[in-house]
Amino acid sequence: MNLTHLAAVDAPRAARMLSAVRDAALSGRSPRLAPRPVIEESWGRMLRSGVDPDHDFRSGLLTWEEILRRREDSPLRHVLPVLREGLVSVADTAQHIMVIADADGRVLWREGSSAVLRKADGLGFLLGADWRESIVGTNGVGTPAVVRRPVQVFAAEHFVRSHASWTCAGAPITDPRDGRLIGVVDVSGPLETMHPATLAWVDSVAKLAEARLRELHLTALDRLRAVAAPVLARLTGRALVVDREGWTAAVTGMPYINRTALPKALSPGRRWLPVLGLSVVEPLGGGWLVRPADEPLPSGATRIVLDLGQPRRWSVTVSGSAGSWSQELTPRHSELLFLLAEHRAGRTAAQLAEDVFGDPRRTVTVRAEMSRVRRYLGGLLEHRPYRFRDDAEIEVVLPAEPSALLPHSGAPAVLRARAASTVPGAFSGDAP
Repeated sequence: MNLTHLAAVDAPRAARMLSAVRDAALSGRSPRLAPRPVIEESWGRMLRSGVDPDHDFRSGLLTWEEILRRREDSPLRHVLPVLREGLVSVADTAQHIMVIADADGRVLWREGSSAVLRKADGLGFLLGADWRESIVGTNGVGTPAVVRRPVQVFAAEHFVRSHASWTCAGAPITDPRDGRLIGVVDVSGPLETMHPATLAWVDSVAKLAEARLRELHLTALDRLRAVAAPVLARLTGRALVVDREGWTAAVTGMPYINRTALPKALSPGRRWLPVLGLSVVEPLGGGWLVRPADEPLPSGATRIVLDLGQPRRWSVTVSGSAGSWSQELTPRHSELLFLLAEHRAGRTAAQLAEDVFGDPRRTVTVRAEMSRVRRYLGGLLEHRPYRFRDDAEIEVVLPAEPSALLPHSGAPAVLRARAASTVPGAFSGDAP
């Protein structure tokens, strides 16, 4: 039975049927109708993580200042006109609201029907609210962020019972340059306003937003390339021109590099950069002119600090005689670097797949992620097996409580490390 279409013509009946399905599934009985796979998988994650289906838990709201800061930092601010034009007017007419959350699941924008906004307030669907799946259960913001595809959640498909009067359809928005999740756009409203075409509508607008981001990126690189052309024409050695985030606009005298990892607080002068090594950095309108220095990297020990001590603010900092730089880490890269720090002798792709996924066959995924890691750690990582360079000094900063070590992670090796950790603080990963 297609409950999505049933809900469009008889929402109360569909809601009752889904409620029975949910009650049976959560009590361990076999329901007459199986939940949709994406919903069943989400419910399984909720049961394993301990989300209470009968109690509405809400984490603290962000301050207005923090909301404004996140808005300013979010690439989504560039595509607000696309999202508003595509969603808000129709959502308002259909008694829905548009909600935009960042990659952390925090609600940064809400627009649409004032009556529905008031109802959303009662559900805790407020500006600054945390709507990650692990906090509020299966929903149209948190679940698309986890599965990385559009998801519609209708009535009792919500894991938390108090959300069963609601329907929502959300789609992830990714950075077209590197595929990184940057947020989720969601259209939500009372269950009687649900329509089977809502999900396709939201997904199409999300894809328009991604296309606009790609267009803005290429336009900015074209402008930078035009500025750089006469500068590069006068140079005889190797050089490249990158934007403020390290994406390459032009090169001369050297192979093309798609992106160069740059420190957040890059300043002109002689700087050590991943992959390129010691380089001379000069400002150029909208970006940087980077020229690899002729001399080799100065000798001296390289120190790598993997900081896992702050929740969701993981980073790696590299220090040497030529200076230091830092890189924020994704959850997956945090796991991989933690495991390499624990195993200085190295791990094969199959071993890392077993460590992270519990499945040694998932080597393709591991190799793809390690390729991304090597884009910014460059020569500091070896492969065959994957390992930190032998002459690098490694330090790992751990959270005060062992249970807070990479709390997002379900990787078997991380779970074992949490269980085995008894000493908080920092340790040096010198032992193989």
